[in-house]
Amino acid sequence: MLLGLVFIKLQSEKIKKVNQVANYFGTNGVRGKFNKLGPELALKVAQAVGMYFNRGKIILAKDGRLTGEVIGNVVSAGLMSVGCDVVDLGFAPAPTAEYMVKKLEADGCIIITASHNPPEWNALKVVDSKGIAVSKERGEEIEKLMENIVPAEWNKTGSIVPHPDAIKQHMDAIKENVNAQQIRARGPKIVLDCGNGMASLISPQVLAELGAEVVVINGSVDGRFPGRPSEPTEKNVAELIKRVARENADAGIAWDGDADRVVFVDETGNYVIGDKVFALSVLWKLEEKKGNIVTTVATSRAAEEIAENAGCKTIYTKIGAPYLSEEAAKGDCVLGGEEVGGVIWPELSLAKDGILTAAKMAEKICERPLSKWLADVPEYHNVKKMIEADEEKKKQIVKKMLSYAKEKELRYIDIDGVRINLLDAWVIVRASGTENYVRVFAEAKTMERTEEIINEYMQILE
Repeated sequence: MLLGLVFIKLQSEKIKKVNQVANYFGTNGVRGKFNKLGPELALKVAQAVGMYFNRGKIILAKDGRLTGEVIGNVVSAGLMSVGCDVVDLGFAPAPTAEYMVKKLEADGCIIITASHNPPEWNALKVVDSKGIAVSKERGEEIEKLMENIVPAEWNKTGSIVPHPDAIKQHMDAIKENVNAQQIRARGPKIVLDCGNGMASLISPQVLAELGAEVVVINGSVDGRFPGRPSEPTEKNVAELIKRVARENADAGIAWDGDADRVVFVDETGNYVIGDKVFALSVLWKLEEKKGNIVTTVATSRAAEEIAENAGCKTIYTKIGAPYLSEEAAKGDCVLGGEEVGGVIWPELSLAKDGILTAAKMAEKICERPLSKWLADVPEYHNVKKMIEADEEKKKQIVKKMLSYAKEKELRYIDIDGVRINLLDAWVIVRASGTENYVRVFAEAKTMERTEEIINEYMQILE
């Protein structure tokens, strides 16, 4: 009887464990501080990723974070232990690694980088053979494999081969996609704030080779980010803004830690937020080639308005790079991007490529000053607020917004939270995937109208 009870308890615990697979994957990969994303977890994730990609050829790259060396060694060992052959790019920007997936016909890619997060964070970003970032939903399949790792036979473990030419190959591809002759003829002066991140390894060289005069700050790789925090907010790039004025430069550019996001400073010292970087990219792209654009439901309507004026459509996705790349992979759009300054140029790859975006800007300011280009971007103002809520309350608040939209017969998008599109504005209510908050964003042509909308909807929700 006692043995029977013990057996039942053990089976119950086993079933419970299977049904409660840990949620490691977030919007874009596995992310955490070293006490969470340490060697043990990194090993299991790498082994499961290797199995998920059929034990094939996997590209590995990392940024300069202090924990990257430890995690990189464990990840390469994990991949090889299940039979994968690893192509090690060493230190490389995320868009470089993602570009190389297609170039080297790899079966997948792991990039060790926490992007814009503080230095104590790290992450494993996973990309498939098509160059599509693995989403939270696809990550759940990898999490299931983590519960039953099957190592390769002793004589079928994988190998590791360095590939030091990745950055040069990415640079060559970028130079083929911009008008270098135009840049050389004008020779614009541009201040580059590499933020002690991966942009340091590629941006100064590629822009100089294109013909720009470059002034570099925070241009050495240092995982402590001593020059400024990794995220290129207006506050964080204050030195860049001052330097543009001091150097009498044509523009300034700043990147995050892995160089997939980029922001600008125009020749007057005006900070250009990520939303406007994407809107400018839409403007430039649709001048060259007409087609649909893809963006997230949290992106400014400025990009959509530019596309409408060009006779093109805007496709909206959930928030996150994987959903953008999934949509871009369908081949129905000429450009993708999001509100943080990440832009996908499908002719090169499905990655958010802050290096190519910067090169495109260098080309375009040879035609007109950046401030003049910005004058062609529709003006919008936004306000962002948060409502503290646990998981259950999050669901209730989003459900309330959806019910309100249906009741009032409003135009809405409910693929990620609920975005209500008004005649002159929009508002979105979305549950945070990582924090106990519901985020409420509103945007309109004037700040007064924006505040009016967000106050109205905060009252409805609360």
